[in-house]
Amino acid sequence: MGVTQRVAGGVTYRHYDIETPRGMTHGHLVTVDLGAPGVSVGLLYPSVVGARATVSSLANSAGAVAGVNGDFFNISEAQHPGVSPTYAPVGPAVAQGRALKAAVPRKQRFGPSLPSGTSPEDVLGVDTTGRARLDRLRLDGAFTTPDGTVKLHGLNQYALKVGSVGAFTPDWGSRSRLRATCGSDTSRGAPCSEDTHEVAVRGGEVVKTTDVPGSGRVPEGTTVLVGREEGAGRLRKLSVGDAVTVRHRLVPSVADVSYRFAIGGFPVLRGGAPLAGLDTAASAVRTAVGIAGGGRKLLLFAVDGATAYRKGLTVAELARVLRDAGAEDGFNLDGGGSTTLATRAAGASKASVRNHPTDGSERMVANGIGVFAAE
Repeated sequence: MGVTQRVAGGVTYRHYDIETPRGMTHGHLVTVDLGAPGVSVGLLYPSVVGARATVSSLANSAGAVAGVNGDFFNISEAQHPGVSPTYAPVGPAVAQGRALKAAVPRKQRFGPSLPSGTSPEDVLGVDTTGRARLDRLRLDGAFTTPDGTVKLHGLNQYALKVGSVGAFTPDWGSRSRLRATCGSDTSRGAPCSEDTHEVAVRGGEVVKTTDVPGSGRVPEGTTVLVGREEGAGRLRKLSVGDAVTVRHRLVPSVADVSYRFAIGGFPVLRGGAPLAGLDTAASAVRTAVGIAGGGRKLLLFAVDGATAYRKGLTVAELARVLRDAGAEDGFNLDGGGSTTLATRAAGASKASVRNHPTDGSERMVANGIGVFAAE
């Protein structure tokens, strides 16, 4: 049965036991009525893509009544000595209708293997009509020079496809852009490319070029193009003063849909049915979000990380738990030490953590889902 508490109008919090073949675990569930007056959800993130913060601090700085951690992210770089992690998330991200980033290549992901038929471009989003849905967001971008147009394969991403060019905007932050040229299309741990080039574009013309991707905040009104291998060769043809225009957008797979919020992860439940081939062996502490009521309700779910419950759920079990909670579609987010769910308690002005994180305290994460509501 569990215990249910009101967080705000249209938002409730419940925690309850869940039986598994390995024993009892414990779930934390925030139910969000997107049709309730004043209720909405949005992306929690530390103002730029390449940064991290705790869920509770993100929720409280944004004025959210509840929040949960989000996408998997570039948490470490042990395989690339001297290269700093960017802390940037894996998948696409949209905040307040603005595209912040696109998805990294499949083999450059952090997190478990993707289920069959899913993609790094998969997102859970809420469109401009207030409806939640699962979708894919594909990067459509290019830069044009007097010699022609070149396709972009990245937007504020910590990893680029071999031979490609990616764009970095002020939304990226100040983390080094060098990581984008490391790894390969088949291995995240492959060496960094020795053939790179970077070009800064402002006001429709090149203002700076260098062979080594840099760091530091990209100035407002500036786009930095980073290339590796063939992409680096394309950029080397440009000189300061050359005319260059850059465009980029994220395109949904559903026509005529615009998102005010979207976050990366991967689907585990569609139309009330778990995806075929979901993992049934590896159990862990997990975070997920479900869609119910034809897209008018969101279910934010987190497994407790206390020692007594740490055996957690398999991905297949997670899909069933979301379905049992009323979800029609389900979406897996980052888990383990990242799993954090926070809400405001009755009479409180700030959100506090409700689950027990496995690290004993909150881990700083790249982003999350925030719930906003009138009191």
